[in-house]
Amino acid sequence: MVSGEVMEVILSRQLSQGFNVAKPSTSKADDSVGPELNNDSISGGKGHPTPTRKEREAANLRPLVSSDRRAGNAAARARAAEARDKARIGMANGDEKYLPVRDKGTQRRFIRDYIDARWSVGELIIPVMFVVIILTFINNVLLQNIAIFSLWGFFLIAVIDCVTVGFIIQRKLAAKVGADRVQKGNRWYAAMRALQLRPMRLPKPQVKRGAFPS
Repeated sequence: MVSGEVMEVILSRQLSQGFNVAKPSTSKADDSVGPELNNDSISGGKGHPTPTRKEREAANLRPLVSSDRRAGNAAARARAAEARDKARIGMANGDEKYLPVRDKGTQRRFIRDYIDARWSVGELIIPVMFVVIILTFINNVLLQNIAIFSLWGFFLIAVIDCVTVGFIIQRKLAAKVGADRVQKGNRWYAAMRALQLRPMRLPKPQVKRGAFPS
C-alpha cells in the first residue's frame, strides 16, 4: 500500500512539472506512404508530370528565322548594301530601272545628252566662286570690289546661258516629239544640269563634248 501511494505521488509531481508522455513514432506510417506515392508515379510509365497544352504547342513550334540572330542580321545588312551599290551604279550609268522619276523618260535623256555635249557657263560657277573668295582676303579694296562685281557679272551670264539653252532644248523637243507632248519642267531640268560641274552630274554624262543627240 505504501509503495503504491509513493508511485502516485511521483507521477503526480511529473505531470505538474510539465513532462509529456512520449508518443509512439509515426515514421513507419510516413515511410510506408512514400513508397506508395513513388510506385504510383512510376506505375504511369512516364516519371514526370503530364505536359500542359501550352507546353505541347510551344514544343511543336519551329522558328521561322535563323536561330543565330546575329548572323541573320549581318546577312541582311550585306544584302541591303549590295542592293544599294547596284542601285547607285545603275543610276550613275543612266539605267532607267534605277533612275528617280524626274530623270526617267526619253525627253530627260535627250536633255542630259544635249547639256553634256556642250560647254555651259554655269558649270564654271564653283571655280569662279573659289577665286573670288580668295581675292576677298587680299587687303586691297579695289581688288575686292572688282572680284565681287565680276562674280555678279558671271552669275548674270550663267543665267542668260541657262535660259537660252532651255529655249533651244524646248524647240528641239517640240520638233522631235510634238509640241503637245513636251514634258513640263524641261527648261528647269536643263538649267539645273547646266549649272553643275560635269564630273558632279548624276546620272553621269554618257556622251562626249560635241556629240549632240539627233
